[in-house]
This record gives sequence, structure tokens and C-alpha cells, in this order.
Amino acid sequence: MMCFPDFPYPDDFPNFMHNRKLQEYIVLFARKKNLLRYIKFKTLVCSVRKHSNFSTTGQWVITSEEDGKQESAIFDAVMVCSGHHVYPNLPKESFPGLKLFKGKYFHSRDYKEPGTFKGKRVLVIGLGNSGCDIATEISRTAEKVIISSRSGSWVMSRVWDDGYPWDMLFITRFETFLKNTLPTAISDWWYMKQMNSRFKHENYGLMPLNGTLRKEPVFNDELPACILCGTVSIKPNVKEFTETSAIFEDGTMFKAIDCVIFATGYSYAYPFLDESIIKSRKNEVTLFKGIFPPLLEKSTMAVIGLVQSLGAAIPTTDLQARWAVQVIKGTCTLPSVEDMMRDIDEKMGKKLKWFGKSETIQTDYITYMDELANFIGAKPNILWLFLTDPKLALEVFFGPCCPYQFRLVGPGKWPGARDAILTQWDRTLKPMTTRVVGGPRKPSLFFHCLKLLAIPVLFIAILLVLI
Repeated sequence: MMCFPDFPYPDDFPNFMHNRKLQEYIVLFARKKNLLRYIKFKTLVCSVRKHSNFSTTGQWVITSEEDGKQESAIFDAVMVCSGHHVYPNLPKESFPGLKLFKGKYFHSRDYKEPGTFKGKRVLVIGLGNSGCDIATEISRTAEKVIISSRSGSWVMSRVWDDGYPWDMLFITRFETFLKNTLPTAISDWWYMKQMNSRFKHENYGLMPLNGTLRKEPVFNDELPACILCGTVSIKPNVKEFTETSAIFEDGTMFKAIDCVIFATGYSYAYPFLDESIIKSRKNEVTLFKGIFPPLLEKSTMAVIGLVQSLGAAIPTTDLQARWAVQVIKGTCTLPSVEDMMRDIDEKMGKKLKWFGKSETIQTDYITYMDELANFIGAKPNILWLFLTDPKLALEVFFGPCCPYQFRLVGPGKWPGARDAILTQWDRTLKPMTTRVVGGPRKPSLFFHCLKLLAIPVLFIAILLVLI
């Protein structure tokens, strides 16, 4: 979060930021006489519409409400930063008989703490991060916990090979290069092998129906152990509810249910905007690079945070905002409307192939970050680094794709970025070495890359044998 010394933060700021009922908020920036004006955090945005002279000035008329009073103001630019976890999705119509159910049911957003479920029989619908976290937590006190999943999920551990953090080994430029270069069959096989490296998902009832899709996996270190111990069970989708039970699609039944928790995700919408500004085709977001509405006469609106990737959210939104600011300032221009629409259609085709129809805001982390960084000149030139700074190049290409990489060059360049990249493993390992039994052992990039290179080498060898 960006903080400003003169910003009027509310006295109860920490509690305010955790109030999930306050949903429709956007961050607005306007520059007038070199002064920034802000709408307070507690201001509800009622409408954002084009000014009458928008085609010339690109300005917006913002109508806001505070304490029951509405007021309007003119702003030079708007950044919509409400993200995609806005409106709880509780699909009652998808579960016949739910109206007859006499127990409690609510969305996972309203879950508070596990103590209230002591001795209860609980059904959690949804095998996402929230559903798994809730199920494993209440399983310590509840009598019985069952997770119902429509399509299954990959479940990953935060602790990866040799005990290192998963993202520091998994999200690298080298891995992305192999994934995008290898034939689809080999890439799919390799992906599934990585997902099954900790345990066989088939044995735990977690295997996704289409395991080759790169949908965002679930990160939970406890779920496999809970399933193994019997404190959590996995069932298919609920076919229908009765007054006290749930009947699953496999014909089995969960009886005497006390509570149903719907961990069924969220939807997003922009009720304060005219539909012509941000259009959706079916479930597709029509935004250039997930940020800019392509049909505006002036590029003075940016949507920040409406993407989802297997990578950190804050660096992603940071880079989105950096590019958006350059476009709004006029120091960076967008392609033509035709080129933007063509790019949107092309990217959507790839997303449907990689992530499936239900994940239209999903994107590949490194590929997406490089695209954004390229627009503002912040993308690191790997080849040039290998020629001028091999030590740094090895860490950038084979090591973790950390946010420091996008501070090496371009606007916002940071002199300490190189040192931060080269010492990132020191900072990662230091908190764990509270009992010194030898020097901290960093991962061997060379050995790790040899293991990864064995995949294409094996593929080539098989081809040679077959030929």
C-alpha cells in the first residue's frame, strides 16, 4: 500500500481495512496545480462517468457518498483497484434442496474462528485455498469434516524440494522457458509430475478432472495429513440437499450436518461504471493486458489487480501501476485500438487452452510481468546480462524471479537491486538458522538445472530410439 504523509487516514484504520462489508472502493488520483487530491477511504463511490469533454481532456466525473451526502468532483484519471475478490459467490441455485436444509450455511467470507464448530459435523463446499484452510483448521475440534469438490485441485506444499520455499524454486525464468518451449505432451507430463511430487493426488481423491490445465493450485501443508488421518474426507459435488443431509454425485450421503460452508469464491463487477467502458464477453475480461479499456478515446482509466497468476500479487499490481502511471502521464503510449483488440483475442485463446474456461483472468506470472515491464523499459535484458554481468545473469535466469529484477533498469530503477538479487537466499535462510549446525546451504542452481534439463534430454533420446 502506498502511504502519504498528509493523507487523512481514519482513526480506526486497521479495523477499517479488515471490514469486508465495505466492497466498492477505488483509488482515485487527480493532479491539479501539482497537488494530489484524494477521496477518503470511507467514501463510497456511486458512479464514475466520462466528463462532457472527455474526448478532449480524458477527465472523469466522480460521484461519491459519505455519511449519506453525495458530492461530485472532476478527476483527470482513475485507477480501479477493487481486485477480483469483491462479491461473495454463493450459488444457491446450483444445489437443489438447499432451501429445505435446516442447518446453518454461509459463505467462507463470514468464517471467523474454529471454536464454534467444536463437536459439529461440517460440510465445506469448494476445494480452493479458503475451503482447505477452513476445513483443516476446524478439523481439530469438529466431529466430522467433509470437503465437496466439483473438479478437484492440485494441492502444493509451501515447502518445496530440499525444504526451500516453493516459489523460489518453482517460479524461475528457466522453468518458464522450458514450459513454453517443450512440446505440449512433454510439458503436460512434466507439470503433472511436479504437482504429484509430494503425494499421488489420485490416492487422496484430489486429482483434478483435467490435470493438465494450469489452474492455480491450492497451497496447504496440512490437508494430505488430515486426509491420511481421517479428520478430513474428500467427496464429489453435492447432488442435492435434504433437511439434514447432503447427497453426493457418487450416491453417498453425509448425514446430520450441522453447518455448510460455501468456499465458492468471489465474483467481480463495476456497478459504478457504465457497461460500455469495461465490457465482458461471456466471462471474458475485455482489457488490454488486463489493465486498460481498449475503446476509450483517452487512456485515463486503469484497472489494477484484475489478474491472477502463480506469483505474488503485490509485485504484479506494483508493475501494473507503474505502467499505468506512465500511460496516464503521457510518457508511454498504448497501441491502436485494433492492435489492442487483436492482442486481447490472442491472449484469451491461449488462456482458454492453458487455464480453462473458468479461469479467464488467470495468466502466466513471468510472461505477464515481462510484458508489462517491456512497455516501460524495466524488463531485464538476460543476454546482455550474461555478457556484462554473468554472476547476476545466472541468478536472474535460473534463480527466483523476484521483484528486484524489475528494478534493475527503467523508471523506478533502484541502485540496490543487483545486491538484493545476489543476497536473496541469505535473507531467506537467516530466519531459519536459529540453531547453528553449520553454514546455511543455498540451493545449487547448477544441479537443479541439470535435473530440469534431463526432461528434454530424455525426450530427445526417446525420439532417437523410435526413429
